[in-house]
Amino acid sequence: MDNATKNSILIVDDNSSTIDVLLDILSNDYSIRVAKNGAKALEIANQSMPDLILLDIVMPEMSGYEVLEELKASPQTQHIPVVFITGLKDAEDEERGLDLGAADFINKPFNRKMVKARVLNQIKIINCLNQIELLKEQMK
Repeated sequence: MDNATKNSILIVDDNSSTIDVLLDILSNDYSIRVAKNGAKALEIANQSMPDLILLDIVMPEMSGYEVLEELKASPQTQHIPVVFITGLKDAEDEERGLDLGAADFINKPFNRKMVKARVLNQIKIINCLNQIELLKEQMK
């Protein structure tokens, strides 16, 4: 991936205010797509293959846990890191998310600098992994 290409993030949340804040924090640095429910998130993830997904847990019809399970069950999307952004505060909620394969967990209300830093950490990891894959292909 060249430096001129922005990494892509899919934000999944049923709350427009949360989406607006995340867009304000991240849209200058990343290409952003938005979904307001789990079904749409899965559709967008399969079509656009974002570099990172920021996912709320508590949503109507399909929880973030269910979305994550479907993402991880699909060979096409299982590699996409998912960071939960949620109002759930219990350690059990965080543990469940991490056990299902979430890369990180951010509590609402969130600190802007923490969101930027945690997203950047995940983007750095995915960019390094992509670079390794590219080098492996070149060595064949």
